[in-house]
Amino acid sequence: MAQMADAHDEARRIGEVIRRARVLAKRSQANVAAALGYHQSKVSRLEQGKGTEDSQVLRAIAWELGIPLPAVGLAAVPDAITCDPETEDMHRRTFLAASLAAIATPAPPTAGHRDLIHSLLPGPIPPAGDGVQDIAELGSRVSTVRRLFCTCDYAELERTLPPLITDLRHSAAGSAEATGLLATAYQTSASLLLKLSDHGNAWLAVGRAMAEAERCGDPVILASSVRVHAHLLAREKHTVQAVTLVRHTVDQLTGAYDQRSPRYLAALGLLLLRGVTAASSGGDRSAAKDFLTEATDVARYVALDRPDAWANFSPTNVALHAVSAANAFGDAGVALETAGPLMRRHIPAPERRAALWVEAARAYNQQGRLADGYQALRIAESCAAQDVRRPAVRELVADMAARDRRRTLPELHHFSRQLGVPA
Repeated sequence: MAQMADAHDEARRIGEVIRRARVLAKRSQANVAAALGYHQSKVSRLEQGKGTEDSQVLRAIAWELGIPLPAVGLAAVPDAITCDPETEDMHRRTFLAASLAAIATPAPPTAGHRDLIHSLLPGPIPPAGDGVQDIAELGSRVSTVRRLFCTCDYAELERTLPPLITDLRHSAAGSAEATGLLATAYQTSASLLLKLSDHGNAWLAVGRAMAEAERCGDPVILASSVRVHAHLLAREKHTVQAVTLVRHTVDQLTGAYDQRSPRYLAALGLLLLRGVTAASSGGDRSAAKDFLTEATDVARYVALDRPDAWANFSPTNVALHAVSAANAFGDAGVALETAGPLMRRHIPAPERRAALWVEAARAYNQQGRLADGYQALRIAESCAAQDVRRPAVRELVADMAARDRRRTLPELHHFSRQLGVPA
């Protein structure tokens, strides 16, 4: 009797594991069932803990939802007994699902990365570079690092930021304008660290950016610092706090758009778009829609597409975030419909061009159109090679390679090896 109760409890546990994985993947029972060639009732029964004794079905649904086999009571298939392509593919899918966290781990820090982190730490200011630079020169250098970010030259950006931060720290003591430039340098550092998935050190940069933004008193600088703060909160799954932070700040900045400078409007617009990302990451459709509507309104008054300090807010960028939000909600068809006109439009900033094609690849992947997804990724690589090598994109490539269980796209697997993704 006790054994029967234990078996029943285990079956219910496995059913709950399957249900949670499906919900996290934002997929319906019907969608999962169709992908596996089952009726929806079979997936429903599995989630209720019924039929879990069928190991073949369990393996299939674990593969489809990226669930490690031990989580549904199955042993991983050892290499030594891999005897047919189907079993081998199942083993590979399980391995890739378990490896996603490892893929996202940053590579060993380079000298430039270590210098950047050191520049964010508290302590005495290192000696300044040769000569005393005026505000105009420092402003030009800040514009350069922003341009490096928008063109996805992350390696050069890591080398350029530390000496700039040192020189700005020397100048900021007696200048509100230099303090604002320092806040922008810290914001850029945080954005770069987020691209590299170095969230721990990104908190250092965000803290520095917020402190300097408050010191300088410029609402534009403050809005930009709040934006990277909200970005980090959302990345760390604190989406409710991120949405609250954006909403609170936006409420203090909105209104009289026809009387605001392009710089002011661009900072506000980018903050609203960060709200879109945070809300969609948290599954809040209502908030995402509200932020998109407000951003669209702001974009009527400003269209900055140049890769400089405030230059990536425009109707184009609003549309890009609509694509990303649709993907986050699992609406791949809507994402691709929204992306279609953008694919035929010139987008000056390489980082934004790459983002469009990466989002297209995500949508194609959701639809199982792996060949189209692969082509989209190669276009993204042609726009910004370093951006495609960041951890988030490598995770996408890993998932696509895992879905191609029969290896019908050898070029996709070659690409995944080029990116260092486990195969």
